[in-house]
Amino acid sequence: MSTEPHVAPPNCVPREARKWAVICHVASLAGLLGNGLGFVLGPLIAWLIKKDDHPYIDQQGKESLNFQLTMLLALMASGLLCLVVIGFFLLPVVILLMIIFPIVGAVRASRGENFRYPLTLRMIR
Repeated sequence: MSTEPHVAPPNCVPREARKWAVICHVASLAGLLGNGLGFVLGPLIAWLIKKDDHPYIDQQGKESLNFQLTMLLALMASGLLCLVVIGFFLLPVVILLMIIFPIVGAVRASRGENFRYPLTLRMIR
């Protein structure tokens, strides 16, 4: 039995729902340019505004938000690990993941595909 929520097949996801799902993913990238927590706030705001409009937006918004929260924890852990040098190697990896995975998620969401971020703690269900 799958724990993944049911979402319509990709060809059945309306254009508007795909657009907002993409915004949920891309908002984190825009947030990286802003203040310190913008990468979390962007997906959170987009998801909260549109989550009730379509199950696909709800699912992809939660995915994006869970990934960004996981990356926030990874950034904090890497920062602490800088005290023992290994964090200096982990920080660039985490930052690259924060850039690459939302781009992949946005591309997949634009096609109406169900994208699940790897290495993600599913805190919001």
